[in-house]
Amino acid sequence: MNDTPLDAAREPYVSLATYRRDGREVRTPVWIAAEGGVFYVFSAPEVGKVKRIRANPRVSVAACNYRGVVKGPWREGRARLLDDAASRAVALRALRAKYGVQMWLADVLSKLGGRFASRVYIEIHL
Repeated sequence: MNDTPLDAAREPYVSLATYRRDGREVRTPVWIAAEGGVFYVFSAPEVGKVKRIRANPRVSVAACNYRGVVKGPWREGRARLLDDAASRAVALRALRAKYGVQMWLADVLSKLGGRFASRVYIEIHL
């Protein structure tokens, strides 16, 4: 495991690696924000990464570009899906603080599409 801390304030994207039941890794570039040493990501509820985290909380993250090309060391962690309103509010606040108008636009489009209420927030501990 790499002990170098992930600077979520500096990295616009990270590659989130989740693991299938057979152990194979699946990488996805995602937005990430930090609050109090905890990292937050959001997703639609029906996507593969959410299903894989439900089955196996082990994850890895590395800085990447928007296409998912890794540009930093991998760090191992554990993820959990946030199910209480207070935790979800913390995650949303952290993401809005970091991404500003981009997150605002993502929120508006998600609300217009009727997907905002079902959005999943993921908490990651490295």
